Amino acid sequence: MFVGREKELESLERAYAKSGFQMAVIYGRRRVGKTTLIDEFVKDKPTLYFTAQQKTTRQNLELFSAVAYKMFSLPASLPAFASWGDALSFVVDQARSWQGGQPLVFVFDEFPYAAEADRSLPSALQSAIDHGLSQTNARLILCGSNEGFMESEVLGSKSPLYGRRTMQLRLLPFDYLDTARMLPGASTEERVDYYATFGGTPYYLSQIDAGKSYEENVAELFFDRTGLLYEEPLMLLRQELHEPAGYNSVLDAMGSGATSPSRIADAVGMNPNSVGKYLRTLAELGIVEKSAPLGGGPASKHAVWHFKDPFFSYWYRFVSKYVGSIEEGAGQAVAGYATSGQVFLTYVGRQFEEICLQWTRREGIAGRLPFVPLEYGRWWGTDPQLREEADVDVVAVNAIERELLVGECKWRNSFDEVAAIETLRSRAELLRGYGQKHYVLFSKGEFNSGAKAQASRSGDMRLVTAQELYADLQ
Repeated sequence: MFVGREKELESLERAYAKSGFQMAVIYGRRRVGKTTLIDEFVKDKPTLYFTAQQKTTRQNLELFSAVAYKMFSLPASLPAFASWGDALSFVVDQARSWQGGQPLVFVFDEFPYAAEADRSLPSALQSAIDHGLSQTNARLILCGSNEGFMESEVLGSKSPLYGRRTMQLRLLPFDYLDTARMLPGASTEERVDYYATFGGTPYYLSQIDAGKSYEENVAELFFDRTGLLYEEPLMLLRQELHEPAGYNSVLDAMGSGATSPSRIADAVGMNPNSVGKYLRTLAELGIVEKSAPLGGGPASKHAVWHFKDPFFSYWYRFVSKYVGSIEEGAGQAVAGYATSGQVFLTYVGRQFEEICLQWTRREGIAGRLPFVPLEYGRWWGTDPQLREEADVDVVAVNAIERELLVGECKWRNSFDEVAAIETLRSRAELLRGYGQKHYVLFSKGEFNSGAKAQASRSGDMRLVTAQELYADLQ
């Protein structure tokens, strides 16, 4: 099932429709859907499709030779190419003589595997492009899961391939709405719970059994020793990093609530000066991020580190610390705690704030907000009048037009809605420098008549239920 990625697919199609040689670089973390996107793109196009493996250069060349001979209807008994230079010269010859009605596509998937086994491969590919492919109408797609390698050895200024690409795509996990498209039949509450737990990684979402409840799926996939996602974060760290133990410790500390390098260092017994390196690498992988109050900048004294990917956030909050119990067969009991109760609801409430922020960004891009925001985020700091910490869940601003939108998110069955509206208005005053202000109150369920009447009278307040967040699915 191909879901989402419409813009990425459109970009590839536009590149394919251009004249002359085109080179696309596609990269992103494992399981994020790179191969699915490429498969959808090439399904109706003549394609030489090779996926490298973590094997020796000789073995990869044997695999490539078999694929190439089959593609161009050559005898399988031909000897394998002796080097990547020979293999790529063959591709150049085929591209030059190609007589098909459509341009030929050459996909080199998991390029880092082959390039790490043979460090001369990027240079050989550069030569093939400069002295052959660039004079043809071929389309080259380089794809890889090792983001660091792709950015430094393919896109980086010191790479032999620097400047050859005509487009690049870094695939990220789905947002909340595209995630919901992979959950047909799920209720609104289940959609929120699933996003808070699985995040937007397509492969993880594809493991959900529509015939089972949210609780059953989570217990089976996360809290069983044979569950597909039970050790997934650890496996990814082992594949991507040279010293996974240190990174795992940092993530454990964050899962327990540490948000600053000093607190993380205290929690894991690490030199505070070393923590920054771990956090930066994890940020490059899209697992964590550093956030500051909107308008404060990354150097703000209020900046904090937190999980960017809900899947890792959930795993290090509810799975990691109970691995011992799960190993001893108590996974079902842990799963009950990790899918219900106040701790779980509080966790989902934080993820609901992220969903509301994503909705606000989508509405802004679609032109459905009272103004066109240029920045989106959150705000937190000190309320000078109350002399206490305060925060605003959703903030969208246009500093040029001095317009501001603030939002409050309530993931609970009931709350004092009128009081929440008043609090939201007072919190907006903490963000200074804006003229026109707009307000949005998000709720898990329907609003009462009092809140609706107050919002209607004011004209600057919008009430949005969780169900309305998914209106674009219709």
